[in-house]
Amino acid sequence: MKLKSFFPIMDWLPQYTGDQFKGDISAGLTVGVMLIPQGMAYAMLAGLPPIYGLYASTLPLILYAILGTSRQLAVGPVAMVSLLTASSVGMLAETGSGSYIALAISLALIVGLIQFFLGTFRLGFLVNFLSHPVISGFTSAAALIIGISQLKHLLGVNIGRSHHIHEILLEAIEKIASVNIPTLLIGLGGIALIIAVRKFNRSIPGSLLAVVFGILVSWGFGLTESGVKIVGEVPKGLPSFGIPTFSMDMLGTLLPIALTISLVSFMESIAVAKAVQAKHKNYKVIPNQELIALGAANIGGAFFQSYPVTGGFSRTAVNDQAGARTGMASIISAVLIILTLLFLTPLFYYLPNAILAAVIMVAVFGLIDYKEPIHLWHTDRGDFWMLIVTFVATLSLGIEQGIGIGVILSLAMMIFRSTRPHMVELGEVPGAKVYRNLDRFTDLKKRDDILIVRFDAQLYFANINFFQERMSELIRAKGEHLKAIIINAESIGYMDSSAMHALEEFVKKYKARNIKIFFTGVIGPVRDALNRAHLLDEIGKDRLFMTVQQAVDVIDGEGAPNALNGRLENYTLQTNK
Repeated sequence: MKLKSFFPIMDWLPQYTGDQFKGDISAGLTVGVMLIPQGMAYAMLAGLPPIYGLYASTLPLILYAILGTSRQLAVGPVAMVSLLTASSVGMLAETGSGSYIALAISLALIVGLIQFFLGTFRLGFLVNFLSHPVISGFTSAAALIIGISQLKHLLGVNIGRSHHIHEILLEAIEKIASVNIPTLLIGLGGIALIIAVRKFNRSIPGSLLAVVFGILVSWGFGLTESGVKIVGEVPKGLPSFGIPTFSMDMLGTLLPIALTISLVSFMESIAVAKAVQAKHKNYKVIPNQELIALGAANIGGAFFQSYPVTGGFSRTAVNDQAGARTGMASIISAVLIILTLLFLTPLFYYLPNAILAAVIMVAVFGLIDYKEPIHLWHTDRGDFWMLIVTFVATLSLGIEQGIGIGVILSLAMMIFRSTRPHMVELGEVPGAKVYRNLDRFTDLKKRDDILIVRFDAQLYFANINFFQERMSELIRAKGEHLKAIIINAESIGYMDSSAMHALEEFVKKYKARNIKIFFTGVIGPVRDALNRAHLLDEIGKDRLFMTVQQAVDVIDGEGAPNALNGRLENYTLQTNK
């Protein structure tokens, strides 16, 4: 069992069947032919020669198949990570230069080490700091930036590199008279072909058909003489082994973006892996093992000229639809890419850059989620504005700044909500002896002499002041008639030392005013904490009840002594229950 947890391939390989192989070979070949044009296109997006997209589609796929827990996830180059790579490395070296390539490969190593470290030490929960609205806003904005950045290839004009779409659009408008018409027609034809094939049957590799179309048109009509830019000579052979090198200065520069890529790519990967796994009940996706697998894929790939990779949405969906049953499908895809590198690269000589731009644009514009902000506008305005701010920040300030602002917003919203949790006064449902929120339900019985409060969160240093202030408001509203306070604690799962000190002062303060304090529904771990802090003696063990009604009955002189009183000490001595 331990070996299987480290190498999930050992879970399915010993029971591998011919029926599974039929599905895997169909899916592996389908994703492989899809990955050839996509890999080349995404490498170009990352500022690298197209061949590096194929290099990134070999060893990383095999390593993930061995170590990953998802059996359908298709790992390889993706648009988002490619753009993040370009935005970070582009600040340090000239696009396409030897130093640029070396830095992109080094970035893969750093990303892999971060992911492997996070997975090994079970720190995958850190991605929870990126909320869904932030990811949605960032992804939509980044998709726009990615798509617009391909205008230079689609129009056949020279547009300066920028991560601000208004700058790209303005320059494109200025150079509209210089558009290369054959290039534009090839690009638009590629987009139309991919979309048409996708609508007909998503399992057919429309991007590969677009590549074949572009090569035939470019070669058949001799369009290179008309100014259509082509990929040109693609190196033949497998990637060579090399040890990535970088200085400490470069490490300091690359580390922030490497961390961003590590978390964003993992979120993209784990989201699609869980979505697909929900349709397959024969295995379980383990997030920390996924981090280890992705980290190993990036580390191993970096030694064979790969830039950062992760699991992609579109290829994973196709992989699943084409019948993938195990990680063998990814291994078959990698073998197909290896065969392409060995024998087929000369076929891509006449491939127009406009076709690769078409592949990228169709893929990324599908990531723009216009439905989510509409949904959030009707359901959660706070999350809506968080999405919009992240979207606008990414478009106006850039990729790294946008995701940074998104993370800060996520943390700020989390802190804000945890410091001001849900806290309500309860009233009795007539004739039912149950208690509900006075602000939510009508016709509840509200008493002037008893304040009944429910606090729906853990009580700790960050929200204890809110608790005290809100209690003071409610107590003042009751006036001089108040004789007892009941705190329904069934939703309080934890109390820290700051809460204990504040609660002790609260109890002493109102005891001095002859106002009795009762607690109901206190769960075991909180009772243990109260006991260790010697606060139970201050509160009084006869003031703890199972239900609000029991406490009310005792206050009114109608109930028996606390039913827990005889055995509460036994509960509090059994910690961690």
